[in-house]
Amino acid sequence: MAEGLRERKKRQTRQYISDVATGMFMERGFDAVTIAEVAEAADVSVNTVYNYFPAKEDLFFDRSKGVMDRLSRFVRGRPAGESAAAAVLRELREEVEAVSPRVGLMEGYDQFMRVVHGAPTLKARLWYMQQEIHLNLEETLREETGAAAGDPMPGLMAGQIGWVHQSLMGWIAKEMLAGRKPAEASRDALVLLDEMEGLLGEKVLNYAVRTTD
Repeated sequence: MAEGLRERKKRQTRQYISDVATGMFMERGFDAVTIAEVAEAADVSVNTVYNYFPAKEDLFFDRSKGVMDRLSRFVRGRPAGESAAAAVLRELREEVEAVSPRVGLMEGYDQFMRVVHGAPTLKARLWYMQQEIHLNLEETLREETGAAAGDPMPGLMAGQIGWVHQSLMGWIAKEMLAGRKPAEASRDALVLLDEMEGLLGEKVLNYAVRTTD
């Protein structure tokens, strides 16, 4: 459906507030910036900011929804003959090869992570997001395999597959903070993915193979 004028204006307002806030957070740090200051800089009311972003952390992680279900999307979109772990590894390799901002391979990601490390509430939100990624993936694996509600296997497999994603993201963040160039880090990240795949057991690598398209 075509986006209506009202919906487009709301989306644009939301994006503008987020962009203004992000610039302020990057310059001064998360804790040093207040919602009132964001509202003043964006020329909106404090209530307007809260209407779009219920919590201050939502302003910083404004694109988190797409992050929290990405592993589930990778698994659901896998072709016939591919396992859940293979799908995630393939998708991550493609993003790393493309030097994609989706995995943190971008100029400025080091500053983004410095802001996170400098704010306990952002670190707590990042931990929460990681738990949501795990739970979403576990539920997807349960649906894809038809596992019973009490079967622990989907959760165990989600932990193993999620470890690959979390380890990759953590490594890239560390390298960006150390001053590496995205393209340079990309090459080493591909090697890291190969090493992590080698650490996964056959049971994980062959779990939830899709039998039909």
